[in-house]
Amino acid sequence: MHTLIVYIARPAGKRYNISIMRTMGETMEYAPLNPPTRTLMGPGPSDVHPRVLNAMAAPTIGHMDPHFLALMDEIKGLLQQTFGTSNAMTFPVSGTGSAGMECCLVNVIEPGDRVVIAQNGVFGGRMADIAGRLGAEVEVLQVPWGEPVQAELLKELLAGKPTKLVGVVHAETSTGAMTDIPPIAEAAHQVGALLLADCVTSLAGIEVALDRWGVDLAYSGTQKCLSCPPGLAPVSFSERAVDALKTRKSKVVSWYLDLTMLLNYWGGERVYHHTAPINMLYALREALLVFVEEGPEQVFARHRTNHRALVAGLEAMGLRMQVEAPHRLPQLNTVVIPDGVNDGEVRGRLLNEFGLEIGGGLGALKGKVWRIGLMGHASRRKNVTLALSALESVMGDAVHRGQALAAAEAVYT
Repeated sequence: MHTLIVYIARPAGKRYNISIMRTMGETMEYAPLNPPTRTLMGPGPSDVHPRVLNAMAAPTIGHMDPHFLALMDEIKGLLQQTFGTSNAMTFPVSGTGSAGMECCLVNVIEPGDRVVIAQNGVFGGRMADIAGRLGAEVEVLQVPWGEPVQAELLKELLAGKPTKLVGVVHAETSTGAMTDIPPIAEAAHQVGALLLADCVTSLAGIEVALDRWGVDLAYSGTQKCLSCPPGLAPVSFSERAVDALKTRKSKVVSWYLDLTMLLNYWGGERVYHHTAPINMLYALREALLVFVEEGPEQVFARHRTNHRALVAGLEAMGLRMQVEAPHRLPQLNTVVIPDGVNDGEVRGRLLNEFGLEIGGGLGALKGKVWRIGLMGHASRRKNVTLALSALESVMGDAVHRGQALAAAEAVYT
């Protein structure tokens, strides 16, 4: 057993002098927290809006405080507006986007249920994994990575059989491909299935309209186009989904994510379930206000314009995109890495020399693509300019130099 004695002294402007003495006689020093300033243009987290950071620094109050309970109602209303829904069961789950995914599945899936998942990237596979762990009979529609899910192929797999749930990723973060949701919802409803949509990367970056599209369950995350730190997962359940929850034969297997209890806190009764992350909820409220104040159409147009400028510059350099133009996400751009170019070396130099973070590929695309995010607050003209000029600099003769910024400028002007 180790003995731990900590002495702390910090003269102004100097390092912490922390001596940690164990039975082995070790001594360690810790400097004051000072993370580097980065420009986050990867697949997430994205740059956090200054207003959101300021909101997080507000005084922490109790999660049953009347003032905080009033803020919860505001957050629900702002989320409904952002999701394009009137669903009463719309609120943030404490946890990242993956917690939102599990929350949606665990509350409506029971052992033996037929579940069909369309997989065109990493995150459809995660849906299938969770459904399988819940005892569902899972069938997966495999779609080439980088392509959207086609409703006709889904209908063939559904084959008119009764199905509990169909899952699809609206904006596939691993590939940068967007799937058109309304025809998928129609195919699901024809066999009586609920439609689950992953909106982690789409929410607040492109249009999400749950009610108009016929989506029954949806989840997202705060760290993408909402420009908020990771830590909350907005979810929304339609009346059909709530009915499935209420009529299930077995108990929800997750205590923490059981909506029958969570709604007693987020609903009118305000019954304690767990201690809410107060300051993260401040942050989400502010992020939603930033989105609503700019205006959804203006936000979506900004993402499209910056995307077109970035792609123009990349193509002027001789690089090509992974996803065909009609199906590309404006907020998440996948760029094919040229032969002979070292993925890790380029990303390392961008980070170390320019403070710029872009993402590598996942799964089948690992080492084959870069993922450049233009999400939320990161979707700015100066970021497009930084990314293009930095890539030109570190890639040298592997690309055509001197043309990228002019191509991007042509889009803006």
